[in-house]
Amino acid sequence: MEEDFSELIRYTVPGYAGGLILGGVLDYFGLHINPIGQWAVRTLSGEGDSIFEGVFAIRRRLRGAERSMAEAYSWGKVLGMVFPWIIDAISRMAGIDVYGVGGFYIPYLYAMSDQMGASISGFLYIHREEKSWRRALRKYFHHPVMLASLSVIIIVPVALLSARLLGFSPTTQVYTAIETIAANLCWVPPLAGWIHERKESKNA
Repeated sequence: MEEDFSELIRYTVPGYAGGLILGGVLDYFGLHINPIGQWAVRTLSGEGDSIFEGVFAIRRRLRGAERSMAEAYSWGKVLGMVFPWIIDAISRMAGIDVYGVGGFYIPYLYAMSDQMGASISGFLYIHREEKSWRRALRKYFHHPVMLASLSVIIIVPVALLSARLLGFSPTTQVYTAIETIAANLCWVPPLAGWIHERKESKNA
């Protein structure tokens, strides 16, 4: 069955572009570290694809399409969007330096919380198909999209922490967008799915 992962890949670029453009506009007006501005910039740069993927999932439901891994993946990303908003707000209220080394988890959550949701949703989709937790786990760790998802979830925080330790700080909205975009590797799992689809279609 065609999973439509190629369609999901196309949703990443508008979010990246929107984050950079909004960051540039806010910096122009002197709102370099405005917290609401950073929330909006990080949401577009790190989760803009989730908004579009939510539209993708809703459109599939409205037209009565057969449920697929791509759709389950999309719903998971949408449901994972709100978590970083809450953690960001709590961190600022607690006085944590969100621009320093200790705040590296903020861009990570904006870039990857939707990915975590997608990974969980994808696993639950596999379990519904397999009707067994053991078989679901086995299939999860052999599915290219799920493996790619797990890989980026693990790699991204290490890269972000390293960048902060080397002195990077998102002290402008454009820097905020760039940091979040660099961390937002959510296009990697759909790309893995698309490549897998192409290989299977050639072998069919």
